[in-house]
Amino acid sequence: MINDVYNARILSLAADIPRIGRLAAPQASAKAHSRLCGSTVTVDLVLDGDRVADFAHEVRACALGQASSSLMARHVIGASTAELRAVREAMWKMLRDNGPHPDGRWDELKVLEPVRDYKARHASTMLTFDAVVDAINQIEAARAARDQRADEAASATG
Repeated sequence: MINDVYNARILSLAADIPRIGRLAAPQASAKAHSRLCGSTVTVDLVLDGDRVADFAHEVRACALGQASSSLMARHVIGASTAELRAVREAMWKMLRDNGPHPDGRWDELKVLEPVRDYKARHASTMLTFDAVVDAINQIEAARAARDQRADEAASATG
């Protein structure tokens, strides 16, 4: 029933989204957009090694996109890139394949389990996860390119 999706906890999360705004100097920014409902989430990310050091986001989404973004913002600082990729994958499996919800510090994402019955709502729920992984990929690609340039410069000089 649709009332299970828009329960009090989801509406509470949607009404209280931490880390709203943009970072002054992000290492990467990524936007995820749902064509179906028009929801958009833009994230700014800073990594220290493979851990999130700073995060901000603009959330222009439905209550489900807002709730998932709220949960992301509550748990993303200190998370590793591998952990965030695993959380994204677990969320997709939870929604599409009736898999278990993410666990550990991400256990609260279980509040989004009722969304699995509403395929049209999957994309908006996944926006924050997709944008975070996109930003991670951008940072890692920039680092790889920088390292390659440094290797080429070192080879050219010596």
